[in-house]
Amino acid sequence: MQSPLPSAAVAAAPTESSSSAVSWASIIAGAFAASTLTVILMLIGSGLGLTMVSPWTGSSAAPTTFAVSAAVWLVVVQWLSSAVGGYLTGRLRTKWVNVHNDEVYFRDTAHGFLAWALATLLLAGVLGSALSAALGSGVQAAATVASGAAMGASSAAAASQRPSAESSMNYFVDMLFRPADPASATAAQNDTAVAQAGRILVAGAANGEISPDDRAYLAKLVASRTGLSEPDAKKRVDTVLAGIDDAKNKAKAAADTARKAVATFSLVGALSMVLGAFIASAAAALGGRQRDEEEALFLNR
Repeated sequence: MQSPLPSAAVAAAPTESSSSAVSWASIIAGAFAASTLTVILMLIGSGLGLTMVSPWTGSSAAPTTFAVSAAVWLVVVQWLSSAVGGYLTGRLRTKWVNVHNDEVYFRDTAHGFLAWALATLLLAGVLGSALSAALGSGVQAAATVASGAAMGASSAAAASQRPSAESSMNYFVDMLFRPADPASATAAQNDTAVAQAGRILVAGAANGEISPDDRAYLAKLVASRTGLSEPDAKKRVDTVLAGIDDAKNKAKAAADTARKAVATFSLVGALSMVLGAFIASAAAALGGRQRDEEEALFLNR
């Protein structure tokens, strides 16, 4: 039978506190404060963004200026909300007794990170759609102003890449068959020629180009329908096809610009969130230290 441990050994044995090291009340309070401040700042940013765009030509900020401003504001929002939420988390937690200063510093840092994480989840899960609408309104307005003319001109060409959208080619088909003398136009329209021209344009859009045979046939259709000479009809066909290609290129350029803007915005957003987590942790450590120092000063009075 083993002898019991000496009383000195029992007294020196480490003890584990029954209370949790995580102060969820302060974490939740800091997270709610950070989330609310984020919503307010996002709405302010959306309003400022709308002041930078205008439907009038030359009255809007350049797309690059708008994108840079949006990215900077996103970083500012993340930093301010994280700092406020983290600091409140550190100041509101209860004092830990019989805990080493290094452990206190670690716990405060962890509390700030948890408050930031909870605030991020709240915004993403509960307020995600509202924030997306508020933030996206300015971006969509800028994109509309920047590429409005291109999108308007290219809507028919973009739709022509789908066989079911043949009707969108009517504008270009009408350009082909405009009479040389509008006064001589009759009410009877050659629907067969129009339909053939539309199918040729749709097939050319799907294939990426119109074959020389189709170009020649289009020129003959236009000449027979409008009274133009074949050289003039061929010139009109080339002009219309060039206009279609130009509209398609403008649509592709607008889509590429939007793709780059979204990619840049996503990368900047991720970086700002990482910095926000760091700021929240540092602010919580600062708030916790000030809380303990204020209590120590009060007790020593």
